[in-house]
Amino acid sequence: MLNEDLVDYNLSDESTSRHKTHTVKVGQVKIGGNNPIVVQSMALGVHIDPNDIKSSAKQYAKEVIELARAGSELVRIALNSEEVAKAIPYIVEEVNKGGFDSKILVGCGQYELDRLVQDYPDNIRMLGKIRINPGNIGFGDKRDEKFERVIEYTIKHDIPIRIGVNWGSLDKYLLQKLMDENSLSSNPKPSDVILRKALVMSALSSVQKAEEVGLSADKIIISCKVSKVQDLISVYTALTKSSNYALHLGLTEAGMGNKGVINTTAGLTYLLQNGIGDTIRASLTQRPGESRISEVIACQEILQSIGLRYFNPQVSSCPGCGRTNSDRFRVLTEEVNDYIKIRMPTWKKQNPGVEHMSIAVMGCIVNGPGESKHANLGISLPGYGEKSVSAVYKDGKYFKTLQDNNIFGEFKTIIDNYVKEHFT
Repeated sequence: MLNEDLVDYNLSDESTSRHKTHTVKVGQVKIGGNNPIVVQSMALGVHIDPNDIKSSAKQYAKEVIELARAGSELVRIALNSEEVAKAIPYIVEEVNKGGFDSKILVGCGQYELDRLVQDYPDNIRMLGKIRINPGNIGFGDKRDEKFERVIEYTIKHDIPIRIGVNWGSLDKYLLQKLMDENSLSSNPKPSDVILRKALVMSALSSVQKAEEVGLSADKIIISCKVSKVQDLISVYTALTKSSNYALHLGLTEAGMGNKGVINTTAGLTYLLQNGIGDTIRASLTQRPGESRISEVIACQEILQSIGLRYFNPQVSSCPGCGRTNSDRFRVLTEEVNDYIKIRMPTWKKQNPGVEHMSIAVMGCIVNGPGESKHANLGISLPGYGEKSVSAVYKDGKYFKTLQDNNIFGEFKTIIDNYVKEHFT
């Protein structure tokens, strides 16, 4: 007999509550608290020609602006040389000219960070945030000294930081200590468990040092970047149970193409669905010549697919099968998606809320009418052997029938009219 209690279990449409974290303000962007999940990316960057820093900076800024236009709310740049430090004012100038707040720029510092903030303090304070890797800030006796100097700099100039611990650049002294203790234990744990523990301890101990120096909790974001999904989940679950700092999520070295997107989606979706995470990045390897905006799009799609944020109208379409007139159906689906991309810059300015619109493009009578009725606008194309007409549905009700000769042109007009009527 059917157990109705089991059927009702967990069918609530209530969203998972977010883990409560401190709110960190980076320019106009708010990370943590009850604020929307922030999408960020990293510019691949260009070689800064020491003999023509200004021209090189323009090229660097061009990539930053491209990512920002795609929807990246923060864009990280590698703060890895004197030339980059010298180029910051020019990058800032170009980003402002491009119509963006230059505080979207985040400086990613490693071995050189301590020296650069001392030598170029006025330039680096133009950035919105700094990323510190405790494992690379310094070594031996110099590590704490350099770390403290950078923290003091950020306090002086009111700059938030991300303490970013990475699998590949973990504090080797802490790791060795934990490994030695584990080897002497009567019940030693697997090495990967110790590595995860070292990541979390490194991040939290560095945060503790920063606060002891005087940095407030609302200036701190933590990340523990790993390259395996299960490690990511374990580490961030532990961080969430141990602290209330804003968290940056992302797999490091996620990979190229489908592999990178799927790995990132698998890890981030689980954590976000469980209320963990305040800002995200998809660290994808681009193919030669490919734009990095693909990582911005991946983050947006993840957030939209689980209902945490909306960026573009949702187009649902069936995969097609032996019942569909595949070419006609696929062409129309592509045309609708492309049209939305073209129109969105204008719609965003003139039609607020349009990103919540849903459109269904279906290939035959089996699921076509039903799915179309669940969307704001839906069109059900004729499959093989079906009458050569396409039924259009609006807000769950039959609207009209389109003939074969100009389906896209007519449906495009219907979409435009719907946007004007419902999003003003």
